[in-house]
Amino acid sequence: MSSSARYLNPSDAAERLGISPKALRLYEQRGLIAPVRTAAGWRTYGPVEMARAGEIAALRALGLSLAQVARVLKGEAQDLATALTAHQARLETEAHRIAETVEKVRALRADLAAGEPPRMHELTRLTRPAAEIVAAFDLPWPWGGERFELRDVRPLNYIIGPLGSGKTRFSKAIAEHLPGAVFVDLDRAANDAADARARMETDSALKLRVEQALAWLVEEGATATPALTALLVAIESDADGILVIDMIEQGLHQPSQEAVSVYLRNRGPGARPLFIMTRSSAILDLGAVGPDEAIILCPANHSPPSRVAPVPGAPGYEAVATCLAAPDVRARTEGVIAWRPQVA
Repeated sequence: MSSSARYLNPSDAAERLGISPKALRLYEQRGLIAPVRTAAGWRTYGPVEMARAGEIAALRALGLSLAQVARVLKGEAQDLATALTAHQARLETEAHRIAETVEKVRALRADLAAGEPPRMHELTRLTRPAAEIVAAFDLPWPWGGERFELRDVRPLNYIIGPLGSGKTRFSKAIAEHLPGAVFVDLDRAANDAADARARMETDSALKLRVEQALAWLVEEGATATPALTALLVAIESDADGILVIDMIEQGLHQPSQEAVSVYLRNRGPGARPLFIMTRSSAILDLGAVGPDEAIILCPANHSPPSRVAPVPGAPGYEAVATCLAAPDVRARTEGVIAWRPQVA
């Protein structure tokens, strides 16, 4: 090991690359990178390893699966065409949104120059996402009808809480009060996902999108199952309404959950928003939450649901982390309900 080169531990390397330590481990597991080991056996990343990890992270940001990344790194560039086309579409969507915002600012400046100051709500909207959706409704039991306002909906919104916190009722309330929203329940994979397969047979475009997404996920390490097919049919459908998905990890083993997590993040800024209930650390990796994601916690004490920043020390962060568990732990505790004392 060269004494002049700086070698980073996994945490520092991941921070430098803008990814999670979990992603670095995944790269290693798939044979894409080989960290240098110290005499004590600790992983370290020098200039060569950091350069390769940076290449992998860049290709992942384009939406390539791990298998596709491996092929590109070997010099097989055919997978890049589709990825670059999709990336261009995402950039064009974002450019269109920015252009609309610039035009609004220009119009407000013109009005201001003409002696017409803008109204406050017009200024507020400039700092919020163009696709912002706001819904206000009375919270169901166990909150006792408290008023709740849903603001700043992101492309990916996690709903999390301990057993008995009311997160299912809260999720159904969101689906009920957001225009056109659909609640995707736990029966989606019933009878070998018969309903989902029937939809695919009557909609060739949907079937193609599902098959393409499924092929990508399998290359990412997922296993094709009725549960995964049903999930993809719901997400890839042409409907404009927001989806609210009950326990998205239902029926998926850990590699499939990890692949689905990446797939959800790769949908891009133009994708319709999703609300997903989860208690799986493979789905919600707190170290990888980006600006297009939001976490809503339903507290155990039945305080109103609230947004939680994915930053250690932030209000609610520890409660969210406590709710999450690895898929094998979730499987062992499925259906277990916390004991509640009897009230005299």
